[in-house]
Amino acid sequence: MNTLIDNFKQVVTGKYADFTGRADRKEYWLFVLAMIVISLVLGLFTTLFAKVKLLYILFAILYGAVSLALLIPSLAVTVRRLHDIGKGGGWIFISLIPFIGAIWLLILVIMKGEPDENRFGKPVE
Repeated sequence: MNTLIDNFKQVVTGKYADFTGRADRKEYWLFVLAMIVISLVLGLFTTLFAKVKLLYILFAILYGAVSLALLIPSLAVTVRRLHDIGKGGGWIFISLIPFIGAIWLLILVIMKGEPDENRFGKPVE
């Protein structure tokens, strides 16, 4: 059974910049949930210490560093998720279209993956 923390560790350490293969909905959404929790916690600490300049700066730098460090695994798991539905990784750029692009990408990552092997490999078991 994949827990939130196990899944996050696997995506960040085991598949850091792996843009090949497939990621099922569970792997993708558990990673997204972990990213939301991390962002909320770091954002909360940054806001709580806004009046203490040194702590605010430290948490803001930490927030930026963590966000930058998790950019590549975020892109990689999204590309693998797109592979699971039979789309190429270039579809990630659909999100750059104002307004409709993010909605379109959201619909794509929500879709159920192809049950059989596709050009990107076998489904995740």
